[in-house]
Amino acid sequence: MLNKEEIKRYYEDGYIIPEFQMPENDLLEIEKLHDKLIKNFPHFLNYCPAVLEYEEKFLRYCFNEKILNYVEQLIGNNFALWNSSFFAKPAYNGHATPWHQDGQYWPIRPLATCTVWLAVDDANEENGCLKFIRGSHRDKNLKQHEFNEDKNLTLHQELLKSEFNEKESVNLILKRGQISLHDVYLVHGSDANLSSKSRRGMTMRFMPTTSVFDHNLAKEKYNNLNVSKYSNRKIYLARGYDKSKKNNLEVVNF
Repeated sequence: MLNKEEIKRYYEDGYIIPEFQMPENDLLEIEKLHDKLIKNFPHFLNYCPAVLEYEEKFLRYCFNEKILNYVEQLIGNNFALWNSSFFAKPAYNGHATPWHQDGQYWPIRPLATCTVWLAVDDANEENGCLKFIRGSHRDKNLKQHEFNEDKNLTLHQELLKSEFNEKESVNLILKRGQISLHDVYLVHGSDANLSSKSRRGMTMRFMPTTSVFDHNLAKEKYNNLNVSKYSNRKIYLARGYDKSKKNNLEVVNF
């Protein structure tokens, strides 16, 4: 479980790195699943925005009991998993992720998500680790972004440089199997990986069920952003029940 100081830091800084280690056997299985995914869908070499749409076996690792315990302490005991993505960043050709806030076009109202970031490889400054602007989540506002067409980016919504000070960034250094948890409004990004080592990371995105994943909003508003798959995405109950009574939640049994 998280201690009081860790919970306080999450609310103040926007992120934490708990004392957690994903078992090596699980990491090896995640690697196998990802290798299979890339073999079947080569265009996901750098980034797959929604792995569960292609392979639900990833769910087992999202539902790690210790991870769910951490999430429950931070966003309450009724929450759901609405997405898992994979940032692969292969050696020598790992795409950068521009500075951004999560949730620019997420159809969640009210907007709320705790993202768990699992390091499948060691992540450091050399191979393009995440960078956070500590405390940038506190005003709970989405800052101004613009569209960046650069094909060598994992994402294309980029925060205007006037909205943050990169000199204030901190590197998220993680060893293989460690995790971080961060708030939906936290400003973050990462550099390209030009090193000889890959920097694979798997995200798990959890929302409290006081929020609603609005499939109709996704269909109506986001088709022109090429994210129309939000409109038919499965949402998986992680713990508790749907407090909003408006979500269509899948129940997972292992």
